Amino acid sequence: MRDKAASASALLAQARLLLTIVRQHGASLAVNDRLDVALAAYADGVHLAAQSLPVADAVQLAGGHLLVGRSVHSLEEASEAAQAGADYVTFGHVFPTTTHPGLPPRGLAQLQEIVEKVDLPVLAIGGITVDNVEEVLATGCAGIAVISAILSTADPYAAAARLRRALDSSQHQPRTPWRQPPHATHHQPATV
Repeated sequence: MRDKAASASALLAQARLLLTIVRQHGASLAVNDRLDVALAAYADGVHLAAQSLPVADAVQLAGGHLLVGRSVHSLEEASEAAQAGADYVTFGHVFPTTTHPGLPPRGLAQLQEIVEKVDLPVLAIGGITVDNVEEVLATGCAGIAVISAILSTADPYAAAARLRRALDSSQHQPRTPWRQPPHATHHQPATV
C-alpha cells in the first residue's frame, strides 16, 4: 500500500480496510515507508526506500511482527540490506518504465547477479509485462512487482489475471523462495 500524500491516520484507515480484503483472499499487505502505520494496522510488512528508516532500525522496531523489505538498485545496496536484516529486496527497474522516464533500465543481468549473490528473496520491478515475465523469472527471482502492467490497461482485472497465469505456468523456481509473513503468529486487533 503506497500513498505518499496521505496522513498517518488516513493510511491507517486504508490499511485496515485493505487488510480485511487481502486476508479474505489469503494475500498479504505491506505498507510503503510507514513502519508506524504497518505496526498499528497489524500489516504483514513494511517496504522501505533509500530515504526511509535504516533497515536495521526498522527490523528492531518491528520486533519480528513484520517482514521488512527494501528497494535496491545495485548489488551493494542489496548486500547492505541483507546484512542489516531485511527479509526481502525489490530490485529495479529492470526494463524501461513510464514511472521512471529517462532513466536507463538496470537489466536482467544485474537482476540475476543480485539473485545469485544475495541470500534473500528478490522481487523484480520495472517494465515487467506478461510478454517478458518468463525472462524475469528465469533469473531465479522470487517474484515480481508491477504497476503499469495492470493499472495502465482498460481492464486491470484481466491484466492481473494474465500475469497470474503466466506466473503460475512458469517452470522457473526462485533461488531463494518467499517466506510467509508473521501475521499468523502475532495478535490481531479484535476489530478492524
